[in-house]
Amino acid sequence: MTPIALEPHELSSGNVPVKPWTRPQKTSEQLEYAELPKIDLSRFDEPGGKQELANQLYDAVTRVGFWSVINTGIDDERVLRQFSIGNAFFQEPLKEKRRFPCNFAEGEYFGYRENSRWIGDTGVKENVEMLNIPKPIPAYADVGKHRLVEQNWDEIASFHRDLFDKVVRKLFVLISIILELPENYLADAHAYDEESDDHLRYMIYNTRTQEEWDKAQAYSKGGHTDFGSLTLLFSQHIAGLQIRTPEGEWKHVSPVDGGITCNTADTLTFLTNGFIKSTIHRVVTPPKDQIDTPRLGLLYFNRPGANTLMKTVPSPLLDRLGLIPPEDKDPEKPVVSGTEYVRARVKDVHYKAVLDRREGTSFEFKGLKVPNYYE
Repeated sequence: MTPIALEPHELSSGNVPVKPWTRPQKTSEQLEYAELPKIDLSRFDEPGGKQELANQLYDAVTRVGFWSVINTGIDDERVLRQFSIGNAFFQEPLKEKRRFPCNFAEGEYFGYRENSRWIGDTGVKENVEMLNIPKPIPAYADVGKHRLVEQNWDEIASFHRDLFDKVVRKLFVLISIILELPENYLADAHAYDEESDDHLRYMIYNTRTQEEWDKAQAYSKGGHTDFGSLTLLFSQHIAGLQIRTPEGEWKHVSPVDGGITCNTADTLTFLTNGFIKSTIHRVVTPPKDQIDTPRLGLLYFNRPGANTLMKTVPSPLLDRLGLIPPEDKDPEKPVVSGTEYVRARVKDVHYKAVLDRREGTSFEFKGLKVPNYYE
């Protein structure tokens, strides 16, 4: 479970300074934005609030796969503090960042991912770096922590847990209501205190020249879907994230002031036999007035664990729609776990030195199948 550790090295004494980070200016370019539902979680505990929010969320999870949440109870000051910690991490020496790299050979995604892979034969490397931090539970106590994470662990751990309790858990309740399941069904299936590859992610798209962006985009303009169940994305104002709408158009996702952009991912699609859509999205060249600014990201990825079975859930709604195959009603049938699927997918996508073209290909693992590339 622990990321591969490299040789130890001397660290400077004292804490690493974390300078306050602020969001850059929004672009002045006129971009075409997708219209996404906005779910006000302050209404969650009102009489009838959960049912009304579930009704609002229905179209988002079954047709579009993207929406935003507001009034989550997580102050923007805390969000900016996490951005600041992430920004400070990416300014650390490479030797320090490399102390705990992701163990892609085993499909594990905790630790640091370097921007070292080449994009086909373009002569251009990936521009993405990230640090993935597991849940602060006893099962992951031995996962290596970079010094900046260690120094700010109490803040990071509290933020990590609150994202699940204040946002992810509530979204699972709403989706369970949509599926006519017991309210806590999906939240229990993704229980925070049990082992799963959930992680808080600090991420940065380093700047490129226009020529480098053009080469990278020409090699692959297609989109992808996320591996787990739910993804949370905090607003950072550099444009570039696009979703493919149900009509097949690529449209930008607008920052949500004081809110979080959310999307569904592959394993929720497996758990509902396609009823919930895994959102197709991509990152493209930023507008000209932002191309010279690094795109710092703060995200939370919720993933199913070893006790989450990848078969259609016993939803009365799905049963009426004929979406529960007979074999998924058989308790004796061997079933892949969420952890098995996610790690197989991570290994397939990331355990390589050169990114290859994947148009027209799919990833398959023990009966589970998902396209690798979307036009």
